[in-house]
Amino acid sequence: MPRKTIPTLPPLDWLRSFEAAARLSNFTAAAAELGLTQAAVSQHIRFLEERLKTRLFSRLARGVALSPEGAAYLPHIQSAFATISSSTTELFEPRAVQTVSIRVPISFALLVLVPALPDLAQALPRIQLDLVTIHRPTDYDLPGSVLDIRFGNGAFPGREADRLTAERLVPVAAPALAADADWTSLPLLLVAGAREMWAEWFAAAGLAGHLLRSHRFDSFVAAMEAASAGAGVLLGSRPLIDAALDSGTLVRLSDFELSSSSGHFLTKASTAQLTSAEQDFRTWLLGRLSGVASA
Repeated sequence: MPRKTIPTLPPLDWLRSFEAAARLSNFTAAAAELGLTQAAVSQHIRFLEERLKTRLFSRLARGVALSPEGAAYLPHIQSAFATISSSTTELFEPRAVQTVSIRVPISFALLVLVPALPDLAQALPRIQLDLVTIHRPTDYDLPGSVLDIRFGNGAFPGREADRLTAERLVPVAAPALAADADWTSLPLLLVAGAREMWAEWFAAAGLAGHLLRSHRFDSFVAAMEAASAGAGVLLGSRPLIDAALDSGTLVRLSDFELSSSSGHFLTKASTAQLTSAEQDFRTWLLGRLSGVASA
């Protein structure tokens, strides 16, 4: 006669009653925890024992004690419940939103990070950025952020730096100004700081620029807006101007690009430990700009 097999998975209610009664060593306490009657828990245990053809508990004057078979069975049931619980939480329960604070030059924020926010939301939906825009180098000294983005040659004392962009400089202007046959006679827009490199660009390009200087700006994005409005020629910083070139808002006036040792770097203090959210953001940003840094 073929051996009668036991169904592999008893009803979940029976297993829940067994786990609670085994953990609490009491049917009444298990019933209170599960929101059932003591009779219901007792019935579930009896049905389970009948299904398994094994006694799982010894009934005592006060409470119950696991039989050797019940004690062997319990950790497997608890492990299965833990797996179900963690999988349910992982897949269906919203995780806490984590904030990543970062200081960023305003030009990089507006021209690179802001357009990338929809991609960030897709890649890291539980991370939100707290962006603080930088206008002066001393702004980096204020407390509050582990990560920041800096423009320079990569040498930032006391900080680890990952290159994000490699700057290339090319003259650009609004399409109306670009129609001028001799653009070198047009007013040249200036940007304070490391990007005031018109003399270097003309020398490297082998052109005798007259350097008719015009308006001067303390941020690249403001100078770029002036160029788009037709106020003059900007020594455009690629890749910051790439979107404007693609859209036709600005057009390049020369095929020559001056490669600079400068660029944007994601930095952190050498002694700082990144949170998991900060590390995830760092990985995402480096991956997004991996082709730009080596262009």
